[in-house]
Parts: sequence; C-alpha cells; structure tokens
Amino acid sequence: MRVERILTVRRGFGALLVAACCSMVVAAPPSKVALTNVRIVPVSGPPIAQGTVLIEGGKIVAVGEDVKVPYDAREFDLSGKVVMPGMVVAHTWRGMDIPNESRPVVPQLDAADAIDPSQLYFEECLRLGHTVVHVMPANNTVVGGLGQVVRPIGLSVAEMTIDDGGFMKLSMAPRRGSDRMLQMATLREAFAELQDYVARLAETKYEEKLAKEEREIDVLPVEARKRGRKELKADHIDDEHRNLIRLKGGQVTVEGESGPTLFSPLGAFVYCGSAMDVPRAIAFAKAHGFFDRLVLVLGGDSHKAIKALKKAARPVVLPENLVYRDVDPFTNKIEETFVPKVIADAGLQFALLPGPSASLPERMLTYQAARCMRYGISRTDALRAITQMPAEIIGVGERLGSIEVGKDAHLVVFSGDPLEFTSVVERVFIDGIPAYDRSEDIRLKRLLTTKSDESADDEQ
Repeated sequence: MRVERILTVRRGFGALLVAACCSMVVAAPPSKVALTNVRIVPVSGPPIAQGTVLIEGGKIVAVGEDVKVPYDAREFDLSGKVVMPGMVVAHTWRGMDIPNESRPVVPQLDAADAIDPSQLYFEECLRLGHTVVHVMPANNTVVGGLGQVVRPIGLSVAEMTIDDGGFMKLSMAPRRGSDRMLQMATLREAFAELQDYVARLAETKYEEKLAKEEREIDVLPVEARKRGRKELKADHIDDEHRNLIRLKGGQVTVEGESGPTLFSPLGAFVYCGSAMDVPRAIAFAKAHGFFDRLVLVLGGDSHKAIKALKKAARPVVLPENLVYRDVDPFTNKIEETFVPKVIADAGLQFALLPGPSASLPERMLTYQAARCMRYGISRTDALRAITQMPAEIIGVGERLGSIEVGKDAHLVVFSGDPLEFTSVVERVFIDGIPAYDRSEDIRLKRLLTTKSDESADDEQ
C-alpha cells in the first residue's frame, strides 16, 4: 500500500514552513498486516515474550505466539522490538485554533469546528505514540462546548474523527477576572434558563396545536406547558439548548415531569481547580442528572478532597504536573505529594496527561507512567493509565486501549521497554495503517543530523 504524505504550508512572519513529516492521507487500511517476532504488551493481560499481532481490515484478528501469518499479509518482522496499544490523551485543547471562547456559556459549540488537522501537534502525537486524542475546550470557561475524539492522521476533521464528542466541558474554577461566586451563579443561570426555555417552548407548541384545530386556549399556562410537552420534537430544540438537554440525560422536563427521550445523553468533563471545587462539582452533577456520566478533571490541590473523590467513585483526569508542592505554614518546609499515588490508593480510575512543553520529558505519556512506577504504582496500573483507562473514560474502551481481538489496530512499536527512558517510538499503526516510521521522519532527521553528517551527505 502506498502512503501519501501531506505537504502542510504554514505562514508565520512571512516565512513558509513545509511540514512533510508525519501527517498522512487516510487511505483504506491494508487488507492484512502482520507484526511478527515482537514482544507484545497487551495491557489487558500478561506480556507475550515473542508473538504475532495479525490485523485485517483495520481490526486485530489474532494475538499470540502461534499465530499463522497468511501468505498475502504485509509482514513486519519486529525482532527485538516491543509493541503496545496506542496511547490515549484523555483531555487537551491542543489541536484547536484557540483554547477557549470569550463568552462563558457556549454549550452549542463543538471542538470539531475548531480542530486544525495541519497543526504540528498531531505530528508530534505520532512521534510520541499518542494515537487517540480527546480534543475539547480548555479550563477558562463555564460551559465550554463539546469535545471530539480524533486520531492524529487525516486531511480533514471527518477523516480524523474516531468518535463524535460525547462529553461537554464545564468548569467549577473561576474564569480569569471572575470569582467562584460568579462562576457558580453563571452555571446555575444557564441551567435555570434551560428549564424556562423548554417550558415556554412547550406552551408555544400547545398554542400552535390549538390554532391548527381552530380552538382557543382554555387552560392555565402550567397545564398548557404539560400538554405541550407531548408536542415537542427534536427539531424544535435550538442548538444553544440541545446540548444542555443532552447533558441532563436527553429528556425534556416541563414543570417537574420528564418527557420522552429526544437526544442521546452527554457526559461532562468538569474542571476542578482546587479541593473546594470537587464537592461542588459532585453536588451539581447529582442535582442536574449527569453524575453517572461525570469525569473530574483535577488541578491545583484537588487531590486533597480525596474523601469526596473516593465516595463519589467517579473517574478522574490528573494534571500534567504529577507532583504537588505545598509549603507547611508552621515550618516553611516544602512538602511534596505525588498525586497519582493518592488517587490510586483510593481505588479510583484515572488517566494521565502529557505535559505541554516540547522540551521536557513530561510530554511523553510513557515517562508519566514510568514516574508512577517509581512512586509505587504497579506497572500494570501505570500502563493502563495511559491506554485502557483513558479509552474507557472517553467512551471508546470497547474499541481501543489494549491489544485484543476485535479492537481497532492502534499499535505503537518501541525500540525497547516502553517505560525505559532510552526507548523510542519506531513505528505507529493506526487502524492497521502504517502511520509513522521513525526512519523516515524528515524533521527528526534534520534535528539529529550533525554538521559532519551533512558534509558527508553532500560529498556523496
């Protein structure tokens, strides 16, 4: 199969940058691909010392030591290498043109409309083995809109999309220039206005029904709203309110009574910037019917609310900086807390995030997982926190996050143990497509090539 590269032209201060390294045209996956003689880390089970992963039509169809390779399969002999599932970034705004909208309440917005497939961020994802990215608004919001689950290859958002956004972004932490009182008031106002909107719409639809029947309204507004609820249809709800209804479970509620389910329910990623935000987020989710679809995005000292987190037993997304530093008010000594250990000891499902800096090792999810092992978290849980757990959290766990028969073939080939700092990503397969090859990474070659190497090439 021939894989074509995208030539991406960027403009900046009058200069042109041609990025022909990793992003690819999404072609149909090869009919059959076999990764042979490779150490397999399936995450969902024990490692296989030397085995084969067989892919057909973009799906994993066989995994094991005695897998027979079909004669017509494209075979990759990976002797001495290690393959693991593609890693999952559970929450990031990167890949969009801006992190947040200026208005605080924008439930009608969709991250898919702001994703730029040509951004270098997606190229870097391939280089690091991050094959699934949940792009959604950042934390400086109240109601920020929907996220989108994408893979880092494709010329358009449609080609990149793995799953339409199933989560809305909310924030309990105050926006810049605001405070928590105003933040919560704005959030409550958005949901109160939703109830008023649906009630008025139901009353209007009941009046329209009577008008068609050439009858005059002869009931009180409260009764008209209840009767009008039966007249509501999905296309009657405008974009601004549709997603809030989905967040509340997809049902229309008028005067305290639930109507028919009109839309598929949404979950919520709720940012908590401090420990005091955690109980508020939990209480708000319970009050508005999305507690069973709640994911808490922790920041600051949110881990200090561990009792509330443990009682709620909802999944959490941890901050990029895994170590929280606090100053003892009595001794002035700096106390360090490794946040994932606190969360893991509480038995909570959690996902790790890569750091934003391209110059620090925290940008690698494997490095974040290795740090977890250093602080006493098991290797299995550390690996699951960058693959299987975030896949489950964002709703694609049945398709991604582990190497199992029937799952999408998102695979990353490392030169050695993925949690060894010296190991590098050598190949990436997305839906069976060879999406990245380190030996053909033009940008990386230029970065690592010395002047003497360049001179030797010129002489040749």
